[in-house]
Amino acid sequence: MAPMHTYMVDCDLPGMTREQLAGSQARIQRACEQAAARGDVVRYLRAIWVPVDGRVMYLFQAPDATAVEAVCRAAEVPFLRVVDAVDGNGL
Repeated sequence: MAPMHTYMVDCDLPGMTREQLAGSQARIQRACEQAAARGDVVRYLRAIWVPVDGRVMYLFQAPDATAVEAVCRAAEVPFLRVVDAVDGNGL
């Protein structure tokens, strides 16, 4: 298995509601399961939602950013960028 890295998906989603966030998380989880069935390991970790700014940052573990982008597209989650991230819990 390829080494896993942490990625942050940066989204500009003004007006998002809790229900929409929950729906996006469910779609992401399904897309990760579908990717796994094809042999692509992408783990969804969590979302950080900043309602006042209309921003959501989804965190994933995956072998590369391309796999994360594919999951987000399959889940119909519009994003600005996918970037390497460092989880401070492990520092």
